[in-house]
Amino acid sequence: MEANEKQQLGKDKKFSSFKEIVQAMGLVFGDIGTSPIYTLTVIFTLLSPTPENLMGVLSLIVWSLIILVTLEYGILAMSLSIKGEGGIIVLKEIITKILKTGRKAGFAAFLGYIGVALLMGDGVITPAISILSAVEGLRFIPGIGEISTTTVIIITSIITLLLFSVQYKGTDKVSTSFGPIMVLWFSVLFITGFFQIIHTPKILLAVSPHYAIEFMLHNGLAGFFVLSEVILCATGGEALYADMGHLGSKPIQHAWYFVFVALVINYFGQGAFLLKTGNSQSLLFEMVKSYSSLLYVPFLILTLFATIIASQAMISAIMSLVYQGINTHIFPLMKVKYTSTHIKSQIYIGAVNWILLIAVLFMVFLFEQSENLAAAYGLAVTATMTISSIFMIWIFHSKKKNIKMAAAILVLIVDSLFLLAVFEKIPHGGFWSLVIAAVPLFVILLWLAGNKSMHKAFRPLPMDVFLHSYKQVYKLDRNIKGSALFFTRNFKEVPPYVVHCMLRSNIIYERNILVSIATTDDPYGVRIEKVDNITTGLSGVKIEKGYMEVIDIHKLLKDNGIFEKIIFYGVDDIIAKRPALKLYAIMKKISPPFVHFYHLPYNKLHGVMTRIEI
Repeated sequence: MEANEKQQLGKDKKFSSFKEIVQAMGLVFGDIGTSPIYTLTVIFTLLSPTPENLMGVLSLIVWSLIILVTLEYGILAMSLSIKGEGGIIVLKEIITKILKTGRKAGFAAFLGYIGVALLMGDGVITPAISILSAVEGLRFIPGIGEISTTTVIIITSIITLLLFSVQYKGTDKVSTSFGPIMVLWFSVLFITGFFQIIHTPKILLAVSPHYAIEFMLHNGLAGFFVLSEVILCATGGEALYADMGHLGSKPIQHAWYFVFVALVINYFGQGAFLLKTGNSQSLLFEMVKSYSSLLYVPFLILTLFATIIASQAMISAIMSLVYQGINTHIFPLMKVKYTSTHIKSQIYIGAVNWILLIAVLFMVFLFEQSENLAAAYGLAVTATMTISSIFMIWIFHSKKKNIKMAAAILVLIVDSLFLLAVFEKIPHGGFWSLVIAAVPLFVILLWLAGNKSMHKAFRPLPMDVFLHSYKQVYKLDRNIKGSALFFTRNFKEVPPYVVHCMLRSNIIYERNILVSIATTDDPYGVRIEKVDNITTGLSGVKIEKGYMEVIDIHKLLKDNGIFEKIIFYGVDDIIAKRPALKLYAIMKKISPPFVHFYHLPYNKLHGVMTRIEI
C-alpha cells in the first residue's frame, strides 16, 4: 500500500513539476531576482569602471552566486530538513536534537535566535531598497524631465503603504500571478543581457575565477571592501532553503538553474554595456533604454511589479518566521489571522505588519536613495549566512558526512570574508540593520527569561494530590450539568487556576476534560490522544502539533466527540520585582491569551486569574 502511494506521489510530483517551478519563481526568487537593479550600479559608484575592475567584479558575482547560493543553500542546506521544511529555525532544531542539553545546545540556540533577529532586520531593508530602486527608474523615462528625490520618496511611500494595507486580505489569490510575472522578469533580464553580450562576447571570460583572484590581489584592502557591495547579488539566496517547505526542494532547485543563468547573463550584459559606454548610473535602466525608448516604460512597470513581489515574499516570510517563533515559545502570543484555507503559510499578524510598515518607511525617509540604503544592506544577510554555515558544519560533523562538512567549511571561509568586509558598512549606515535586528533579539531574550522565571514561580499541584481533593468535592454531588474544558501543560500536574476553580470555588461539572497542547520539534503533523477515566468525571485530551501547523482546536475536539459547555483558562496576574521582568509582565499583559490565539469561541470562555510573583 505504501509503495503504491509513493509511486502515485512520484507521478503527481512529475506531473505538477512545471507548475511548481513557475510558483517557485514567484515565491522564492523575488529578492535575489531584483538585485540586478542596483548591485553593479552601487559597486561602480565606488570603483572605476576599467576593464580589469569590471572583469574582476563580474567574476566575483558569478562565484558568489555559485558558492553562497548554489552550494550553501541549493545543495548543502537543502540536504538538511525536518519533514521537508527548511530555514534557520530548522537548522537550530536539528542541532538541538543532536546536542539535547548542555552549554553547546544553549550556544546553538542563542546563535539561532541571532539568526532569526537578523533575518527580521533584513526583512525591513529588502522592501525599502527594492521599491525605492524601482521608483528611481522613473527619472529615466524619456521626456519626463527632472524628478526630485522628494517625489521619489513620496511615490515609494505610497506603494509601500498600499502593499502593507492589503496584507490582511491575504495573498493567496494574488500570488497565483506572481510566478508568471517573475518568469517574464527573468526572461527579460536574460534577453536584455544576451543582446549586449553578442556585441562583446569576451565579457563571458569573467566566468573564470582567476579574474576574481587577480582583482583581489591587485586592489588589496580596497578590493576586499568591494566584497561588501558584491554581496548584494546574493541577498535573498537564503529563501531557497527557508521556503523549501512550501514547494519542496526539487522545484526550487530546478527553478534556480534558470534564475541563475538569467542573472549571470544580465550581469554580464550590464558589464558589456558599461564597457562600451562608461556610464555607471542606473546600469540596468540605461541598458534597457538604449534598446528602445518605447520599451522602457513597460520594463519599468514590470520592474515595479517584480520589486513588489520581492517585498511581498519577504513580508510573508517574516510573518511565517514570527508564527514559528510563537509556536516554539520564543515570541509572545499575537493575534493571527489565517488568510487561506489550503496554504498553511498564508497568515496575517497585524502587529508584525504595522511594525514592519513603520520600520520600512523609516528606512526610506532616512536613506532617501537606494545607493545610500545599499550602505546598510548586506550585513544582516551575510551574518545569517555565516551562522547557517556554522550550523551545517556542526550537523555534518556529528553525522560523519565528511565531504559535505569540507564543502561547508569552504562556504564558511567565504561567508567569513564577506562578513569581515561588510563590517566596513557599519559606520556608513550598516549599524541600522543591527539596531533593527536588536529589537526582535531583545524581545526573544526577554520573553525566554520571563518564561523561565514564570516556570520557577509556577506552583502546580501534583496530579495525585489534586485527585485526592477532587474526588471528595465531586462526591458531594453538587456538580453542574454538561462538560467543561480546562487547559494544562501535562497530566502529571495541575495548574493553579484549575485548583482555584475546582477545589476552592467548588466549580465542578459532571464531565471535566483536561486539554494539553504540546508543540513538537517537527514543522507539521497533528496527533490527538484521548485519556479516558483519569477518575470519575475527569478525562483528558493530548494534542501534539508541529510548530508551523495551523490547527482549529475547537473543530478538532468536536471531531473527537467533545462538546463543551464552558472553557476555563488561566489568566496570570504577574507581580515583578526587577525592571526587565516588569517589562516582561507588560508584554505578557498586552499579548492576547492563548485562547484568542487558537480562536476558541468567545461566548464559552471564562478566565480565572492567578497571581504569580517573579
